[in-house]
Amino acid sequence: MATILVVEDDPGIRSALVRSLGERGHAVATATRGMDGLQQAVDDRPDVVLLDLGLPDVDGLQVLAMLRAVSDVPVIVITARDDDADVVRALDAGADDYVAKPFGVDQVEARLRAVLRRAGAAPVSEPVVVGGLSIDPRTRQASLDGSPIDLSRKEFDVLLLLASRPGEVVSKRELLAEVWRQAYGGGDRTVDVHLSWLRRKLGESAAEPRYLHSVRGVGVALRAPGPDEG
Repeated sequence: MATILVVEDDPGIRSALVRSLGERGHAVATATRGMDGLQQAVDDRPDVVLLDLGLPDVDGLQVLAMLRAVSDVPVIVITARDDDADVVRALDAGADDYVAKPFGVDQVEARLRAVLRRAGAAPVSEPVVVGGLSIDPRTRQASLDGSPIDLSRKEFDVLLLLASRPGEVVSKRELLAEVWRQAYGGGDRTVDVHLSWLRRKLGESAAEPRYLHSVRGVGVALRAPGPDEG
């Protein structure tokens, strides 16, 4: 059983989710406004948040951004917006998955199981060290040659994934699936932008890589610099 917070202002959708998820053994709490939902998520620490984007007081993307500043709780966005740009914005803002309206509760339940599996599949572990780079999954902090690196949530997730597979070429499709929970194509630009930001923070560039090495048409690999690379 999971504890689920549903932030949804539509009474019909809200009632259907409470009833159906409750019948499946989940404990379900609700909020009809974004700021109320944010407060409940912080105070009650649910296992998953189902977050509508079209809320009456504040846009759901703003709620997501505020929540991500203080919590890593899995968030599944519920949206009537089926434009790819809106979906990408939600995933980039920190959503773990999304469900487009109208939806069946079985679909929501499947997505809940998936995000709960992923959350449970990342146990506390020791810091990952590659050369002078250290990434600590427990504190979500990274450092380079002893100096902290200021990373966004997605930047940290990309770096951790690559560092956990040192020297292995990871495709952009894999990064989209693992970090953005985006199983379809069309998000290469999102990956490229985040890799560019990471390179800048690691003090390197695509033309002169130290840690992040692109393999054209395949993906990117993280490996420790050689003696000639500093």
